[in-house]
Amino acid sequence: MFLKYMSSSDAARRYLLLGLGLGRHVDGFVDAYYGPADLRAGVAAAEPAEPPALVEEAEALLEQTETDWLRAQLLALVTVAGRLAGRPTSWLEEVERCHGVTPALTPEAEFDRAHGLLEDAVGGRRGYERWQEANTVPRERLLEAADRLRAFLRERTRDLVGLPDGEGAEVDAVAAQPWSAYAYYRGGLRSRVSINTDLPVRSDLLARLVAHELYPGHHTERAWKEQLLVRDRGLLEEAIVLTGTPQSLVSEGIAMLGESVLFPDGIHRAATAVLRPLGVAYDPDAAAAVDEAELILHRVVDNMAYLLNEERRPREEVVEYGLTWRWWERARVEKVVDFVSDPTWSAYSACYTHGRRLCAEFVGGERKRFRRLLTEQLTTSDLGEPAAVR
Repeated sequence: MFLKYMSSSDAARRYLLLGLGLGRHVDGFVDAYYGPADLRAGVAAAEPAEPPALVEEAEALLEQTETDWLRAQLLALVTVAGRLAGRPTSWLEEVERCHGVTPALTPEAEFDRAHGLLEDAVGGRRGYERWQEANTVPRERLLEAADRLRAFLRERTRDLVGLPDGEGAEVDAVAAQPWSAYAYYRGGLRSRVSINTDLPVRSDLLARLVAHELYPGHHTERAWKEQLLVRDRGLLEEAIVLTGTPQSLVSEGIAMLGESVLFPDGIHRAATAVLRPLGVAYDPDAAAAVDEAELILHRVVDNMAYLLNEERRPREEVVEYGLTWRWWERARVEKVVDFVSDPTWSAYSACYTHGRRLCAEFVGGERKRFRRLLTEQLTTSDLGEPAAVR
């Protein structure tokens, strides 16, 4: 299996240069870089390569590459560079070529079913709103609560799936961002996670957020892959993380699934015990019931992205759609619309639900298979989805 994923250092360095070059044109496209410093310095010092030249390089490298993982990544880079160069590409085609999955609208009957679950759990829409408000983490306690959860989940992760020696992470607060939280991987087995304080943070969602971003989610994956793939095996192509690629779908699938691997019976009772000394309100029984509904309602955002980008529905119509089906306040729905309409992130929304589905099918409840996701170079087709066509 190891030989299947081996790549020449020349191809890997060209791939790194290509990703860095695209990052000069697309803000946020390079999510993390911890490869050779001279490559990054050279790209930063030079004039940005023109998009047609980036397309030519991506296509040439795709023709010469034999490894499945790198070919899938390069197909995405051809697509992103082509869009920059003016090649006509629909949103649906971009999702397929960049992430290896095909989005489709979820029937609204599924959302009706989720609303029924919320009716039983917390008393419908008004009860849901009251429940969210009652379980909001006070802003002045947010970072302390997040740090307690970080320490607890780190130990749980170390016990169950392991952590490389020397890894670590910190948490801070930010504002005016299109996301609720973001894990910045710095290399050297270190991460910083920023939590957006623009909107209230519910206690149960804070527990899931820390699991998603840190342990056993994004930080854990990146630290293991830096140690095992880059340092130990010399796979330089893993030293860059690019948002518009299958790499992102696998990563989001890991982060969405991770908490259920650590806590097969649910995370909430354990998290309640961690936060109780801070006086943070947490209703674990209702949170577990709400989880079932919200797993379905995640797909409302997928529908919003589809309606906005593929069907070209007006922004306000999509906002109203989100208000109707997601039961969020307008400010949160509008932030989601900002996210799915951003050129860097519009195709990215498919990574969450599709990534979780594919990773869950791959893992099948086996912790050893989850560890494979954290430590091996796998792409969308390795999880069971047919490979994207060129």
